[in-house]
Amino acid sequence: MSSTHVVAAGGRGGATAPRPPARRNRLGRSVGRSVPLIPSMVLIAVFLLGPVISSFYGSFTDMSLTGSAAQGTKFVGLENYVQLFQNPDFLQSVWLTVLFLVGSAIIGQNVLGLGLAMLMRNGNTVVRGIVGTLVVTAWILPEIVAAFAAYAFFHDDGTFNELLALVGIHGPNWLYALPMVAVILANVWRGTAFSMLVYSAALFDVPEDVTESAEIDGAGGAKRLVYITLPMIRRSISTNLMLTTLQTLSVFTLIYVMTAGGPGTKSSTLPILAYQEAFKFSQLGLGTAIATILLVIGAVFSVVYIRALRPEVD
Repeated sequence: MSSTHVVAAGGRGGATAPRPPARRNRLGRSVGRSVPLIPSMVLIAVFLLGPVISSFYGSFTDMSLTGSAAQGTKFVGLENYVQLFQNPDFLQSVWLTVLFLVGSAIIGQNVLGLGLAMLMRNGNTVVRGIVGTLVVTAWILPEIVAAFAAYAFFHDDGTFNELLALVGIHGPNWLYALPMVAVILANVWRGTAFSMLVYSAALFDVPEDVTESAEIDGAGGAKRLVYITLPMIRRSISTNLMLTTLQTLSVFTLIYVMTAGGPGTKSSTLPILAYQEAFKFSQLGLGTAIATILLVIGAVFSVVYIRALRPEVD
């Protein structure tokens, strides 16, 4: 038998070799680097994970602000969820939430933000200054101030209809006739600055020699955007889509100030419905169930973004 076979047989039949010292040292360094993170992990668990777990449990109870349920909360299982899915107002709120999300975040803020970022990159100093100031001003305003400004703009006697009257157009009462259009446009105005800043930073990282070479090869502006620019900023697109989606799903003040979910329930998104069920009708269990469903919707969109826009491995 050759020496090679002897070694192989000895490796199979012999005792397990001890862990190399280098591997133990790497494990020790990894544990040592994780120790300073323990306080932040505890804070995240208490202030983020804790409320989520509490809300999830509350959605299976009959918690209430008034009545006997306020004194003794009982576990009711899936009763709140069954009641919600049998309620046509809830199903309408789900549809309005998706419409508000797609119209104002996925399409509105991202497309307009990318367009403004490209304008900022290609424009001169004056254009960049004017556009940046106008767009960022809406973003830095407190949300309650922006909400009242949007309410005044879209009111029947507001600025928008006054501008339309200058060209002979009699505009409707946007907050009553087209409430979702009004709140979608208001949220686009309010949040586009964030997308513009994200895409501006991403576009400045696109090498100019690549786009110049494509231009020399005869690629037009649309082709350069589709085949060069967008693939190179996929990471920024994925991140921005996720952040704007989660932010838009939680919009409450803007809609509540402008329409309060009305007229009727025509602009009652899930955050508005959760507030009404929990504090107007005192049904905390139903309100937390709606909040849990809203959390699930946000998680679904996040998973879709991660899988569909996953950047290629370098």
